[in-house]
Amino acid sequence: MAHTDYYEVLGLKKGATEAEIKKAYRKLAVRYHPDKNPGNKEAEDRFKEINEAYAVLSDPQKRTQYDQFGSSGFHQRYSQEDIFRGFDVGDIFKDMGFGTDDIFSRIFGGGFRQGGVGFGGGRQRGEDFSMELRVTFREAYDGCEKRVAFMRDGKREELSVKVPAGVESGARLRVAGKGGQGRGGGPTGDLYLVVQVAGDPVFSREGDDVVVERSVRFSDAALGTTLDVPTPEGTKRIKVPAGIQPGTKIRLKGLGFPHLGKGGKGDLYVRVGVTVPESLTAEQKALLEELRKKGL
Repeated sequence: MAHTDYYEVLGLKKGATEAEIKKAYRKLAVRYHPDKNPGNKEAEDRFKEINEAYAVLSDPQKRTQYDQFGSSGFHQRYSQEDIFRGFDVGDIFKDMGFGTDDIFSRIFGGGFRQGGVGFGGGRQRGEDFSMELRVTFREAYDGCEKRVAFMRDGKREELSVKVPAGVESGARLRVAGKGGQGRGGGPTGDLYLVVQVAGDPVFSREGDDVVVERSVRFSDAALGTTLDVPTPEGTKRIKVPAGIQPGTKIRLKGLGFPHLGKGGKGDLYVRVGVTVPESLTAEQKALLEELRKKGL
């Protein structure tokens, strides 16, 4: 389910309204409800997909995250329990003549309860652990594998984790089953690595775009020139058009950060400044006086 498009699951387009999402969910939930399809594993799996899709798309915050990061990026931030936290379809199912608790307990396991996911019979899920994972600007651009050491139940553990290319500060990478031990036979919690991306002396980041600052002389700005600029893929030569204004950005397509979970890349922008000399030779000053007389 991790890479299924939730909109496709409900037969909708990305811009669907709340009313359209609810209507599509009700229709499909009735069709694939286990009470109407006893013993049909395929229908049960479809019912689980439909409910997971609705749990995300009916929640404005989760839907925004899903739209922003795509399916892959979203599932690096949200576990299934995160997805179903606060999810309550009790009234909807009552309106349709179905119960909820027994069905959800059976198909999701561990005693689903309205308003969130819980575990019955004295079972308690283990605590989730969280720790910071620092990566360099370049590691975030290329993606990397990092070795992580942490304490778990009083013992030191190590593991390798893949950091996807395009990751941003604040992203949470989930390592399933590496949290605290559950109680009474409950499941183990997860480990969440909160990414912090270091700054870079040359590049700055704006979303998935990269920005680099470069300056040219006044004469080059007026007459046009070429400029060698650094990019994450090596130095590129660009044309600076005549008459460029200070602060103008020149775009180099596809040289930004990878779009996490979506494919493709952002762009690189060269923000061009104009250098004004702090002192002039007598000759330069005389030439500029002449230019000023001529209206420049």
